[in-house]
Amino acid sequence: MSDIAPRELIRLADDEGNSVTVDVLGRAPRWSAGLDAEIVVGTPFVSGRIDLVLSTSKLEAWSDALDRLDAGEDVAWMERSRGPSLFIHLTGERDCPEVVVEDESGSMVTVRVPLVPPDDWLADHRQRLHEVMNHWVPMLSA
Repeated sequence: MSDIAPRELIRLADDEGNSVTVDVLGRAPRWSAGLDAEIVVGTPFVSGRIDLVLSTSKLEAWSDALDRLDAGEDVAWMERSRGPSLFIHLTGERDCPEVVVEDESGSMVTVRVPLVPPDDWLADHRQRLHEVMNHWVPMLSA
């Protein structure tokens, strides 16, 4: 196993310059069972970032979301928690996949990013999740 902490949990990007990432920044200083992270949106039109805290249960929920996406379902991740939510629609408003980042509880801003991820993106994201969980979860206390 590498000594370098895995940073990117999610990286959805296309050739048009549209991307949504979720980056793990490290252990949350105010909560021993959490990881500081951020959602970063980048497009030729708009870009931004929002902080969030990830827990083991949120990482497990991302695993469930990947399974549902693989079964052809749209997903909502972190929808019922404080902070931002991330939605993935396999066929969005522009007849292509889209990622929606919503910050209802904070800025009240919603950003919709149409993008076509590579064919192997689900396997790639399962590997990313595996690496993040193997590195970070043993360090977190309940």
